[in-house]
Amino acid sequence: MPLDPLPFPPQTGWKKRCCLLPMAFRDMNARRHIGLQQLSSLALAGRTLLGPMKSCKFIVDESTNQSTLIGSAVRLIESLDLTSAAGQLLNETIQAQNKEFKTGMSTLLFLIGAWSNAVLECLQQNVPVSAIVSVMSEGLNSCCERVQCLQISIHDVNKELCSSSVRPNAFKSKTCQIGHDSLLNPQIFLYFQKDISAPEEVIPISSCSYQEDGCNSNKCLVSPLAGLGSIASLVKPAGDKSTSVISGSGVTTSSCNKLTHSRYFSTLGKSHFSSQQGNFQGYFSGQSADPCECYGFGHLAMALSHGNQASVKLLQSVVAYQQERAECSGSSQFNIAEIVTCCLLGLPENYSCVSPGFVTLVSSEQATVIKHFEDKPLRILLMDGDLTEQYRHLGFNRPCNVRTILEHPSLWEGRAGDLWLSSMLDILINFEVNLVLVKGNVCKNLMERCIANSILVIGFVTRDVLRAFGEVTSTQPVTYLTQLNASCVGSGAQVELWKACDGRAMDLGELVPVRIKVQGIPLLTAVLTTAVASKMQLIEDQFWTLVYRLHHALNDKNVFLGGGAVELLCLSHIQMLAEQPLQPANKNAVKEFHNPWLAASATEYKSVVLQALASGWKQYLSVVMCNTAKAASELEACTTVDHHLKKAADCGSPSAYILKEFRRGDLLRGGSGPFADHGEGLKVYDNVTAKMEAWRRALDLVLLVLQTDAEIISGPKRNQLLNSHMSRTFCI
Repeated sequence: MPLDPLPFPPQTGWKKRCCLLPMAFRDMNARRHIGLQQLSSLALAGRTLLGPMKSCKFIVDESTNQSTLIGSAVRLIESLDLTSAAGQLLNETIQAQNKEFKTGMSTLLFLIGAWSNAVLECLQQNVPVSAIVSVMSEGLNSCCERVQCLQISIHDVNKELCSSSVRPNAFKSKTCQIGHDSLLNPQIFLYFQKDISAPEEVIPISSCSYQEDGCNSNKCLVSPLAGLGSIASLVKPAGDKSTSVISGSGVTTSSCNKLTHSRYFSTLGKSHFSSQQGNFQGYFSGQSADPCECYGFGHLAMALSHGNQASVKLLQSVVAYQQERAECSGSSQFNIAEIVTCCLLGLPENYSCVSPGFVTLVSSEQATVIKHFEDKPLRILLMDGDLTEQYRHLGFNRPCNVRTILEHPSLWEGRAGDLWLSSMLDILINFEVNLVLVKGNVCKNLMERCIANSILVIGFVTRDVLRAFGEVTSTQPVTYLTQLNASCVGSGAQVELWKACDGRAMDLGELVPVRIKVQGIPLLTAVLTTAVASKMQLIEDQFWTLVYRLHHALNDKNVFLGGGAVELLCLSHIQMLAEQPLQPANKNAVKEFHNPWLAASATEYKSVVLQALASGWKQYLSVVMCNTAKAASELEACTTVDHHLKKAADCGSPSAYILKEFRRGDLLRGGSGPFADHGEGLKVYDNVTAKMEAWRRALDLVLLVLQTDAEIISGPKRNQLLNSHMSRTFCI
């Protein structure tokens, strides 16, 4: 279509056309970079999930009208209908971060949105794509190197937190940490329910039950029940004659002149493992000579919890148990493979606890079988596949000369199905198997026949649970029942109905919680309870997030200063780089870009691109402050951030200023937040590798979508088109 003549004289036409060229490209960039706009829109939905005081969201399933409460970016992305290519890439990026770290997904999602907007702003200013990619990548790499000075070793964290003046009621638990044969004896709990008040006493303990491992020490014991706000009674070994026994509790007390105050996490000491019953009779903690080891990793777990009070108490119990076992047996101090969860719907949240062994849910029919197994040693069988007739192991090759007529015949029709059921049941009866743990699915008809013959079969057991039972029972898992022999059947397992902290067995309707235990098994089950069905997933996600934070911190052996310290240093560093005077492109830059013009453009637009990158950090800090009610608005938050940036620049060393403010507890701190009620003694820390990997993944995704959009918009002949005589028509 021909264009109307331009309303200006011919002699000024070329100058006017040059003015219209950037405007045309700017409009084209705004309309055509759909992928970046989609990333920004999707990330906007997760702004409230950022920070420790996140606002959870309800996700409603249209097919069932059931709602679920979510508090993580993973659950949010899983609930969205992502049909676009950018949405699929976003989902894959979030899932990759979740699979590797289980933390940092909310930060990843937010930075994807913030940096997508930043790139769009650069495109509005007609910054070349090559300059955006190179400068942003270089800026992030520089940030990752700069923030290394804000790392602190976990040994120093423990030492500092142990010596800090944390009040005893900090993180006072509202969660009942006591369950039947759990980390605390329920009878002690019933005794402390009485309206009794007494000072906390400290008494020495002389030995550990693992005497063969040389775990003899002279330590002090403090009851963890002090964290529940009840009487703090002190415990000594049963053989000590100076003790007096609380009737019916199995716990001895003594009065000493030395008094101490319990902290949020009771001191770690030697526990009593009953070698006869295989039960954990009571877990208590003792004080070590080294102050940085008196609580093990309990302090570190709290510092990484980011205000998640309910989960941190459970994790502290797990840490206490595992560290005690590590000191006596020489095993790993924190093994994430020895932790499982069991979600019980219908109980109040204060029934949550940690129980040794494997707690799982079974049907009411299976529960009737368990009543015959009370206090009886069982013969156990482990299977690492499905217990069905059609199951074949991975890599199975069917015979090439056999033609399959029917792949999955009904077991109720014909003799073939009944023959398989009878043969499998005969194998279990002949080997006197009482308990079968199956990794995968279990045939329903075989399950019914096993129940009728008092054989308990539990399906969908994780590989870690099978491994734990296999190690303590010397049992080798089998793939098919036809492989079974005498050496594949273990013994010594016990099954019982799981009992809550008040000592009662729970019947939750169709499902009944049971506990499977073996003497010496390191497995721990975090029993998570709630009366709200939509909240169950959120509670489990929060617990595992905290578990993996501690796991990664121990693997990294270092943690970052939290509370926005790292992001503030990144922002300060990027702004300093952006304010540096422009320098001509060097030979290395020309060689890298294979074009002097591209190298020159990267240098020319460096300040603009770095400011755009810094805007992402600034938005991050502002939103976190608003979500934690440290600022009434983003404008107020930005003002606070600018104030700290100015003071850091005036100080001459931004890292020294940030470290000083972090030590004082004044860094981006307002009057509220997860630790506002507990004074300045509680510090917040972040994972090192998980945080930096979230940054890299966020920027990599944004730049990938940017370059993909650029290829789609321009194509390979973009430059030829701009240099042709049709470029005037194209631009206008």
